[in-house]
Amino acid sequence: MEFSLLRVVLFVTLTALTLGDDGQVTFVSELSSKPAQKLSKYGWYGNVRLQRFHIPEETAIARWLFTVTKGHSFHCGQHNVTIHIRWGAPPVVNPTGSVFPNATLWSPSLSLILPVTSHSSTTFNLSSPAPGDWYVAAHLPEDDGRIEQKGFPSCSYFFQPQLSIRRAVDTPVLQQGTFLQQTAAPDRPARLKLYVPQFASSLSVSVADCTSVEAADRGECSLVLRLGSASLQHGPVTVNCSGISCSATLSSPPWDTWLRVFAESKDNRTVTFSIVSNYTVGCKPASVGLKADDVMSKLRANNSSSLNSTSPGNGSAVVEAVAFSNQSASLLTPLLLASACVWSFPVLYEEVDVLSQRYTAVNGPNVSVTNTQPTLLTYPLHTQATGGTLNLQLTLNTTNVTLGNSSSVVACLSPWAPVLELNQSQPCRTALFGGYSVHVNTSVPKAVVRLPFPQSTTWYLTLQLTCNSSDCGNASVVSVVPEVFISACVEDCGTYGECRLLRSYTYLYAACVCKAGWSGWGCTDDSTAQSYGRQLLSTLLLTLSNLAFLPAIVVAIHRYYITEASVYLFTMFFSTFYHACDQPGIAVLCIMDYDALQYCDFLGSICAIWVTILCMARIRDIFKYTLFMLGALLIAMSMQLDRKGLWNLLGPVLCAILLMVSAWVYRGVRRRHCYPPSWKRWVLYLIPGALCALIGVCLYIFAETEDNYLYIHSLWHILVASCVVFLLPPKEKGMEELGWSRGWSWSWRPRVCGYTLCQTGKDELYTVT
Repeated sequence: MEFSLLRVVLFVTLTALTLGDDGQVTFVSELSSKPAQKLSKYGWYGNVRLQRFHIPEETAIARWLFTVTKGHSFHCGQHNVTIHIRWGAPPVVNPTGSVFPNATLWSPSLSLILPVTSHSSTTFNLSSPAPGDWYVAAHLPEDDGRIEQKGFPSCSYFFQPQLSIRRAVDTPVLQQGTFLQQTAAPDRPARLKLYVPQFASSLSVSVADCTSVEAADRGECSLVLRLGSASLQHGPVTVNCSGISCSATLSSPPWDTWLRVFAESKDNRTVTFSIVSNYTVGCKPASVGLKADDVMSKLRANNSSSLNSTSPGNGSAVVEAVAFSNQSASLLTPLLLASACVWSFPVLYEEVDVLSQRYTAVNGPNVSVTNTQPTLLTYPLHTQATGGTLNLQLTLNTTNVTLGNSSSVVACLSPWAPVLELNQSQPCRTALFGGYSVHVNTSVPKAVVRLPFPQSTTWYLTLQLTCNSSDCGNASVVSVVPEVFISACVEDCGTYGECRLLRSYTYLYAACVCKAGWSGWGCTDDSTAQSYGRQLLSTLLLTLSNLAFLPAIVVAIHRYYITEASVYLFTMFFSTFYHACDQPGIAVLCIMDYDALQYCDFLGSICAIWVTILCMARIRDIFKYTLFMLGALLIAMSMQLDRKGLWNLLGPVLCAILLMVSAWVYRGVRRRHCYPPSWKRWVLYLIPGALCALIGVCLYIFAETEDNYLYIHSLWHILVASCVVFLLPPKEKGMEELGWSRGWSWSWRPRVCGYTLCQTGKDELYTVT
């Protein structure tokens, strides 16, 4: 506790010294910390420890402190902890270098490498960070495949991030067309902000009357003008100014947001200047879409179609900020929009399930696209949807339209702002952010784009028909079907993967866990995939090795240990079918729920060890069967609490060994002779059985890896079953007097002496001690 408090105080002190003070605006400092989490070696995204931080508007500097501490005192060597940072959505990591699925696009995040021996820390500073949610992910190097049993001490590392921010609370607002007098000192840059409205096509920020107080020539000064924030993937637009005036222009600036403006002095001089901003709304859609009276009827129609379909959902309309016209949506034609530069459609936003959302155009799935103006659709993406995958499927409808050979529909999916001018050579990017371009034509009528972990913002899809030399065949208007939806994973992780929902406190996200050697974000990389022959071999070895319990069952029945034989039969049956269902491929057979099979397998294995050791103790039947039942109930309870806990195995084994040793010591002291008395029993049975059990346990705990699992675990089955054959005690004397006949006959034939049974009530109560 003292160390943690000292670390926080030191962190705050260093932060205050590093951040300094501008002296021109008022700043406040905030500190946030996340609890320490145990790191794991990377095998899939579920091994990543994800933390989310919120950076408010007008934050000047953000400073992260990353601390990694070793959990145990024994030497574990040096490990490198990889830390990923991303703005707007969790980072997409690929430390194994696997191949991503087709049409899946992603951009790498900032990565930091932190070498760790016992205790290490590092800091990361970011000036003018973009406001919103920032995500920090950390993990150890790639998993080596070694299977560690739960409960045994191992090398553990704990990761704890802390964030300190310095935020301005009275940043001057740069109004449209209004000059503002500012001063930029060498250590105090001028900080301003301006609002960019929706449908702004360009933005310019101009500096005039720039003079330097220290310079002899007051008509010459130097400034660095920056527009925007730092998001690690995209930085602000920077313009170096010299002279008395300069300007910075942004084409397609981000819509409906506050934009930061920074002016810094390049020289060690204090500069005064006037600054002004102007934006242009060069392209604004006409009032199209639904009539005011037609809103509820459209929503009722969509809800009716949703109820009749197989996928349920609660629909809510998200209509763009455009006025409703008095014209009906059915009368919407290109002639009515000849004067408009953007053809805009309202979009229905529907939440289907957890991390599952669907967007459809309200006027129907077919969207009209022309060669004269772009078609615009808006898709708001909230924070709770960033943990999934954004999918875009664009299909060209060429039923009644014939396109030219070089004609195609070009689409651009971009965040924050749309690209309002599209052609074959126009890049799909805005002023501060990049977009994703696709196109469809008669030869390629369908295009797909998948974006894992999309950023939380409003996404815009711009569509336009492009023709060669204005030759569009017989079509100036074509129909396309844009399908935009959020899914948890890419293609539901395919055949060799499983999509799992993960949680970091209140934030939900999803990832694929692959099997049978497949890897990748969607389990589509087959570079290390297991062949069908290896999958079949794994299934056969792990299931057929359980047949080694047959000799143990036969020996138990031959020696009249019927209860023990039934436990071995139960263990053999459920272990066989559990491993048949546990296989990571297509050679799988599940006769019941996987969780039930696993529970029965673990329960039967521990109960088999429990009854075997108690049988070796040779205690009275009334005590033995009472302990059988009591132990089985307690083991079942512990299995429900923690199925893979170490003490679920060690507890029953140690208790049973303690009872057996106590019974043997008592019997040896009473008889004044070592028990069991026969040296052959020790040499031929007990010592070989104990060696089989010891070797099996050592292999099970220390030697299993993912590669050799099928061989080592099959050998474990054989050794455990063999040790039962050696350790089961011989048949107790007097069993035949209790009703068992010699040999393998199951009939009960009491001897008859005249008219009286020779077996008396006293004989029936006889017990071997």
